[in-house]
Amino acid sequence: MNKAIAADFGGTSIKMGVTQGGSILEKATPLLTAAYDSPDAIIQAMCATARDLLQRHPDASAVGLGMPGWTDFHRGVLYQLTNVPVWNHEVPVRDIMQQALGLPVVLDNDANCMTYAEWKLGAGRGLESLACLTLGTGIGGGIVIHDRMLRGKTVSAAELGQTCIDWRGRTGPFGNRGAIEEYIGNNEFAADAVAAYTAAGITRTAEECTPYQLTLAAQKGCPIACSLYEGYAEKLSSLIMNLMYSIVPEAVIIGGGVAQAGDLLFKPLREHLKAQLFPVHYAALQLLPAHFGADSGLIGAGLMAADYAAGTLN
Repeated sequence: MNKAIAADFGGTSIKMGVTQGGSILEKATPLLTAAYDSPDAIIQAMCATARDLLQRHPDASAVGLGMPGWTDFHRGVLYQLTNVPVWNHEVPVRDIMQQALGLPVVLDNDANCMTYAEWKLGAGRGLESLACLTLGTGIGGGIVIHDRMLRGKTVSAAELGQTCIDWRGRTGPFGNRGAIEEYIGNNEFAADAVAAYTAAGITRTAEECTPYQLTLAAQKGCPIACSLYEGYAEKLSSLIMNLMYSIVPEAVIIGGGVAQAGDLLFKPLREHLKAQLFPVHYAALQLLPAHFGADSGLIGAGLMAADYAAGTLN
């Protein structure tokens, strides 16, 4: 497989590196997102890092960009960048970077990049239909149907974090009621934990209630942490139930910090799904942890770019 320059854009930092297939050959020093005051400044910093990587990997065939927010894969445009206030308007990222670097550039949503990596070389390898979920500050998603990424008319399909689990529920960022992201995003999970500990007479801050810390507590037998994962699984099961009754994927692949909890999440999740699904649907469903973990976005962006250069991008 061809080498590619890849970028995985986050609200805190921008990870860049050189990938080949499912491997990362080199990682650059991350760029701190908050250090830049405009989209142009961010793009110039990414181009500078890409040029530096190309000096050591001149055989890289393309550049892949995984960016959160509303992206247009076909036009190479980023409309809005999630959690980066200075990026609040449409920018033709692909054309700018292609001209600057002299290589083909592929731009896609970061969750789609994760999905592509897991589908092609990860937990979903060999499957022709699947859904991927990234559980973090927000809830990202990607869907593959009949061996093709599902993109939709406005190239914004699979924004699964904005789908409803309660039609009278909390209001999401676009006026949508009951968006699951408003219930199981990392910040909401931490707030639920703080409230649960407070009710038990225990003081905990949100910073002490990250998914990692709650996982450690649950593994040590903390009943509060175990109960929190039970509640998280119940809410997540509503989203997966909807996916099973609408598109019937062969597998749902789950990544992000919460997914690292293993059976603390997956065991109650399976139980809730078994109680809600038609038996044929439940028997056909695979619930799988993501194979590539925190590197899935970077690997997926690079793999998309390499496949695009080779003319095999699905």
